Amino acid sequence: MPIVCNELLGRELIKIYQDTESFNFSIDSMLLADFVSITARCKSICDLCTGNAPIPLYLSLRSKANIIGVEVQEHSYNLAIDSVKVNKLENQITIIHDNLIDISNKIGKSKFDVVTCNPPFFKVGNHQINPKDSKAIARHEILATLEDIIKEASKLLNTRGRFALVHRPERLPEILELFKKYHIEPKRLRLVYPRVGMECNHILIEGIKDGAVDGLRIEGPLYVYKDDNTWTDEVLKIYNYTKE
Repeated sequence: MPIVCNELLGRELIKIYQDTESFNFSIDSMLLADFVSITARCKSICDLCTGNAPIPLYLSLRSKANIIGVEVQEHSYNLAIDSVKVNKLENQITIIHDNLIDISNKIGKSKFDVVTCNPPFFKVGNHQINPKDSKAIARHEILATLEDIIKEASKLLNTRGRFALVHRPERLPEILELFKKYHIEPKRLRLVYPRVGMECNHILIEGIKDGAVDGLRIEGPLYVYKDDNTWTDEVLKIYNYTKE
């Protein structure tokens, strides 16, 4: 398993360890880490399904909050630990090797200002399972379902805390239903498109725990590629994030 240390962002701000034969972080994580609302009052963040920790690493640029990443797969957990160490962020980021189900009983209920998640997108049985377990677990709801994730996020969040999720558009009705079920009021929704003229292939959604009913804002579309297959200016800005 070849391990490499790459730049997470475009200006050598953050390094991240990856296994070139395993399931690596994608642009989804960067879009989510940029999308989620982070205020100056944010003191605690939890990232579920953290993988090799791209979202905690990115959020360390946006906030001084304490960040916990939860990852069930040991290999990804070890890469996350190495990534935190190489960036000297041990005082800000803690990585936990555990299943996210009932993680609130271990790290604290109603404790977090922000919870994020780039989860497995596909239900078991709806798509062909990759025979390599690490990729299957990252892509399919084998160890935790969408409902498990939203339920746990609700337990972790304090009142008025924010939950941000990246997912597939076909799961939006289910996501909205589960947000409501677990008292997370949807407030922001953004559709992501590969390029102009193509169908939406990802959504970014954020809700507030025990938030006021109604008030969902549909933000402008986010296009990833230009016609020449290069990244759009907005995506480049996300990848070239610098502290203000």
